[in-house]
Amino acid sequence: MEYNPSAIEEKWQTFWNENNTNEPLDEDCGKEKKFILSMFPYPSGRIHMGHVRNYCLGDAFARHFRKNDFNVLHPIGWDSFGMPAENAAIKHKSHPKKWTYENIDYMRKELEGLGLSFSKTREFATSDELYSKWEQEFIIKMYEDGLLYQKSATVNWCPHDLTVLANEQLEEGCCWRCGTEVVQKEMPGYYIAITKFSQTLLDDLKDLEGQWPSQVLTMQKNWIGRSEGLEFDFSLSDSSKTKLANNFDKYTVFTTRPDTVYGVSYSALAPEHEIVTYLIENNLLSDEKIEAINAMKKVTERDRATEEKTGLDLEITVIHPLTGKEVPVWVANFVLASYGGGAVMAVPAHDQRDFEFAKKYDLPINVVIENDTDMSEAFTGEGKLINSDKYDGQKNTKAKKGILYDFEQESLGKKQINYKLRDWGVSRQRYWGAPIPFVHCNDCGIVPEKIENLPVALPEDVEITGEGNPLENHPTWKHTSCPKCGKDATRETDTLDTFVQSSWYFLRYATNPKKWNDVGIDKNDTDYWMDVDQYVGGIEHAILHLLYARFFTKALNQLGYTNSSEPFKNLLTQGMVLKDGAKMSKSKGNVVDPDAIVSKYGADTARLFMMFAAPPTKELEWNDSAVEGAYRFIRRFYDKSTALNPDNFKGLDSIVHSELSKDEKEARKKVYEALNKSNEVMNKTHTFNTLISSCMEALNALNTQKNEQVWFEGYFIMSNILEPIIPHACWEIADRLFERKNFDNIIKVKDEVFTLDSIILAITINGKKRGEIEVSPDATKEEILDLAKAMEVTKKWIDGKEMVKEIVVPNKLVNLVVKG
Repeated sequence: MEYNPSAIEEKWQTFWNENNTNEPLDEDCGKEKKFILSMFPYPSGRIHMGHVRNYCLGDAFARHFRKNDFNVLHPIGWDSFGMPAENAAIKHKSHPKKWTYENIDYMRKELEGLGLSFSKTREFATSDELYSKWEQEFIIKMYEDGLLYQKSATVNWCPHDLTVLANEQLEEGCCWRCGTEVVQKEMPGYYIAITKFSQTLLDDLKDLEGQWPSQVLTMQKNWIGRSEGLEFDFSLSDSSKTKLANNFDKYTVFTTRPDTVYGVSYSALAPEHEIVTYLIENNLLSDEKIEAINAMKKVTERDRATEEKTGLDLEITVIHPLTGKEVPVWVANFVLASYGGGAVMAVPAHDQRDFEFAKKYDLPINVVIENDTDMSEAFTGEGKLINSDKYDGQKNTKAKKGILYDFEQESLGKKQINYKLRDWGVSRQRYWGAPIPFVHCNDCGIVPEKIENLPVALPEDVEITGEGNPLENHPTWKHTSCPKCGKDATRETDTLDTFVQSSWYFLRYATNPKKWNDVGIDKNDTDYWMDVDQYVGGIEHAILHLLYARFFTKALNQLGYTNSSEPFKNLLTQGMVLKDGAKMSKSKGNVVDPDAIVSKYGADTARLFMMFAAPPTKELEWNDSAVEGAYRFIRRFYDKSTALNPDNFKGLDSIVHSELSKDEKEARKKVYEALNKSNEVMNKTHTFNTLISSCMEALNALNTQKNEQVWFEGYFIMSNILEPIIPHACWEIADRLFERKNFDNIIKVKDEVFTLDSIILAITINGKKRGEIEVSPDATKEEILDLAKAMEVTKKWIDGKEMVKEIVVPNKLVNLVVKG
């Protein structure tokens, strides 16, 4: 029987489907659970190699734990709302819904072809009306609980997709979807109050240490950006108040360095600050300055952080609260409107950013911390304060507390905690998204739709032109009656950011599908399944998706939908799949089609290569010859098994280890080493490449001996531990040889195989290796030294010389030190 992957894979995929092999048991089954989840895909039309790697990793965990008698939930679904469907509708003159669901049907078959053990009963698409129904209920409850609100704000606007983007959805100032340069625009929108959870989101990162990559934890910590400091007011000088027509008296600044407050030499405002806006609107600055400030506003906050620091003198001043001196006020691109009130005090002598700005514009540099440097750059270290009035001579770290205390005692300022995290703008001006379930009434204002009227479904009779919002332009859909007073009203035409859908989908999976029509999330079911035991996905989601999912879980906990407070217990971030050193993309012409690989070599080969070519967290470089190598290993593994007659298998306990030859013992040792490696990889390291390597070594060792029972034992174990990686071949082998009984029980390691008959020790003389000896593991030091000195290869180096030292390093070497 030659290895025929297409026939074997079709056979077992049919078997799994017909026997519901991959379905979880009900929540009251009494078994311990494992919830294994890979980030679900966007149905773009075809899977790519990144999908293959992601889902093969998740599938390996699921299959391993399923064989080890856990109740395993391993679901798949489709993150199916979003702009690409609308873009495709314009390009192909089709409907986004038709394009999306046709893609889902095609990609589902592709994933099935890989033999992935997904639950079929828990599959859904986030564009399903039933999913939107429950999501809209959550949105209404969040609104009623003060976790969602509407406001007007300056937003990131994509002029190509004609929609708002969150800060996290910008890439170098461009839309993450289409690459168009983003502009700043003032408009109303809905915001989720994620900032109410800033401290909780930060504190709970500690519970994920050792279970999430440290890099991801650091990225989230930095994004939340907690800082403690002093908040105080700068009062405008009399002349500045007059210039501003007495519309402003002061503005507030925040600093984390109150110890340097005496070193302030200028203050800087964000381009969006209300005082700057007043100066522009009333033409109180030159045309050149106004043009330059407006140009600053067009750059996103994220991109300003990496740009060269620039600014302009606003020709107004403020009064230093302690010294009474006038301080010039500038506008600067490094000041963010969303942080600390959009205004800062600047201390060039002790802040490098302020220093570079002051040097560029020839502003004063006031040193207030004693140091021995030439001040060619800012001094940011510790030291005694100088030029700081009564605080002179105090260490700056101590003075920081004293200055803050004095500000509070004299009602000049207060201690303040700030976060960089901003509330999440979720309004999108597009059709293919979940409608925001609110109604605008002239009498009642914003009114949530009645729960019993949900879902607010999308109209299907729309034309997608790419211009404006099809819901706004629809002739009838937006016209409705107020749920509160019954008068004519208008539906909200914005739809939700698609990151909302991916922020709770795991809780939907954790709800038994028998209840899907009745509840969005079943609390009892989630008590059993949550948290996700192993989550797999790309590190590019470290801030966007993972932070939003953590927030949503906590918010839904607060609203009473779940007892879970963190969604993902363990996180594995897989590296990208590269070809010719670059990420695969159609534009670069370096895409490898997974369907073609499966068609030529079989799904198991694709799976094995993805798991063997690199550790999962590292980038994987595509290699055609390595794919061939993976195929050859599976074929050899399979073909060797066909020589065994299952009627001859006597059971694992039939082998008497002490009666085996050296090669037979070595083969058993390699097989059980692979078993140990499997337990280590699945439960701790996740380095599947090392497991595969151990199995390759075991197969090679088996091939050096001819004991049929040792061969049987090798296949009993290896078809089990390789099943999560190459399931089709392993099911075929295990079924023929063992009726798959080796999948039913946890295989225990037999310590006898690691008991050595002899060990090899290196002989070194004066530190140089001169030979080896084979000795019993129980040999005494004296026996080892006598044997080492009696070796012919040793004699010529020690005869006639004085023995200075004799050292035996157990299980490693003998070192003889001689002179003469």
